[in-house]
Amino acid sequence: MFAVAVTYLLRMTPTGTEVLLGRKLTGIGAGRIVGPGGKLEPGEDAATAAAREVEEEVGISVAAPDLVRVAELAYDFPHRPAWSQRSTAFLATRWTGDARASAELVPSWFPVAELPLGEMWDDARLWLPRALAGDLVRAECTYAEDNRTVLGWREGEADRGRGT
Repeated sequence: MFAVAVTYLLRMTPTGTEVLLGRKLTGIGAGRIVGPGGKLEPGEDAATAAAREVEEEVGISVAAPDLVRVAELAYDFPHRPAWSQRSTAFLATRWTGDARASAELVPSWFPVAELPLGEMWDDARLWLPRALAGDLVRAECTYAEDNRTVLGWREGEADRGRGT
């Protein structure tokens, strides 16, 4: 099981809060809409990996101390074990730069109130809206044989308010 880190950048607009997501072009989840992120490198902590991945995938610089942990998720793909992973998700409201496409991701801003959940991994509907609101979500997710549908979802103790 490998570890990944994902970052959801939030910005305020006159019409409400938006989140930066992107269409994944390669690897696990190609074609889906996801947050910028990727695998931790050896010796790297989740926040450092998250900041590095945002820079690599969408060209935005965010400092690791500006990241707020909002989810700790374990994914089990029993019918495709190489996809099983542990994920840490972060929010950021401070960064520099403008989003640009890369070989990994084509970014777009979406209203938080209108997340494209039908184009995301199936589990996103179970936790992402709460995490974007600042709840800390801890859960274990098992995917079905189709590797597209959540078969099992078990939450640990969820914390109200922003994680640290």
